Amino acid sequence: MGLNSHSFRVRYAETDQMGVVYHGNYAQYFEMGRVEWLRALGITYKSMEENGVMLPVISLRIDYKKSALYDDLITVKTKLKSKPMVKIEFDYELINESGELLAVANTVLAFMDKKTGRPIKCPEYILEKLNNGFLGEP
Repeated sequence: MGLNSHSFRVRYAETDQMGVVYHGNYAQYFEMGRVEWLRALGITYKSMEENGVMLPVISLRIDYKKSALYDDLITVKTKLKSKPMVKIEFDYELINESGELLAVANTVLAFMDKKTGRPIKCPEYILEKLNNGFLGEP
């Protein structure tokens, strides 16, 4: 369902003195994947916020498999887990240029009304884009 891949190079500032990526930076990598997944759908966080919708993370789970290193070319594969309702859920794989699995993760985000701070259903314009073939379903 709705798979997107995004590649980037690990920056020096993201690593410790041994050249290993600090574990807290992985959350940002998964965010990059999610942002690019939405962009491939034709949606940006900026446009959602301009339309009164916020999308905060309410759950993040990461399983670390192997260290990412300075200057590695990393690919984050982002996949929509199921059709969104009030929440939207993504699964991720982080892979280095040698094809080694570095981490797997899952995030759950909630659609929130920017003014009230209350949960709302997934906006119709997002569902329409998903229904127009992005999910790879008929």
